[in-house]
Amino acid sequence: MLSRVAERLYWMARNVERAENSARLVSVYRDLMLDLPRGVGLEWRQLVDITGSEAIFDKRYKSAGERNVLRFMLADRDSPSSVLSCLVAARENVRTTRDLVPREGWECVNELYLFARRKLGGRTLPKGLYEVLSQVIAQCQQIAGLLAGTMSHGDAYQFVRAGRHLERADMTTRIVDVGSATLIAKGAELERLENRLWMHVLQALSGYQMYRQYVRRRIRAPATIAFLIQDTHFPRALAHNLERIQQALQPLPRSDGPLRALARVQRMIGDLDVTGLEREALHRYIDNVQLELGAIHTQIESTWLIPQLDEAV
Repeated sequence: MLSRVAERLYWMARNVERAENSARLVSVYRDLMLDLPRGVGLEWRQLVDITGSEAIFDKRYKSAGERNVLRFMLADRDSPSSVLSCLVAARENVRTTRDLVPREGWECVNELYLFARRKLGGRTLPKGLYEVLSQVIAQCQQIAGLLAGTMSHGDAYQFVRAGRHLERADMTTRIVDVGSATLIAKGAELERLENRLWMHVLQALSGYQMYRQYVRRRIRAPATIAFLIQDTHFPRALAHNLERIQQALQPLPRSDGPLRALARVQRMIGDLDVTGLEREALHRYIDNVQLELGAIHTQIESTWLIPQLDEAV
């Protein structure tokens, strides 16, 4: 398999997952803005900061109000994390690798792109935005399930798995960061709202029911953070996704460097003590984890996606 093909499969999976996760992030943030009382320090600007896209946003928008942030997160073609730009990129990735991706996979990606362009590509966002985002999330999940059930699990599929789970791990940390950023907002007094806040975080990751079933504790910050970061069974927990990345990379040649980078993050996860973690420390911890996830991507890129160019992986 050529390196350029591996790169397109890897980024196809990342872009589909990122489109779903951006939709999830906007959904949970809108719910928080509606549910939490005014004056707690929650601002739309924080959503841009959490995605790490401040520089791009500031070049394109004069203010960080709801309308501008939603457009940036959902429909801005110049934003690498917007739902629409991710689906444009994913469609092109699949179109150029159609000999390796099942036909049904191409059809699902193309249909989702056309749906998103129709609903989000206008000058104003649709009124039924929640329903549109729910549809995007559902169709992204359909694509992931279809590829898992119809694509041969050889090297090509391992790059799909690695891309999907690395992107999912990154977004899980960012959605947890919504909780930490809200709790440390200047002047906020959110102790009495903590249960409601972390319930929204769990719902953003479709983890509310699984939390209640397996953790069986009241929804509080330490137990929720431990569940979303250290649980190895919940599919959107950070530890679970790191295990899946490891399983995807091990069969590939020359995987020592990426696996070492992965092991560093796994040690960070295992050493985390949530009971003694203060709010500011949680924010810093998540920043460090995100840097290490970026290091895994850099290792994957340098090992398989850049140096060989037209050579076989």
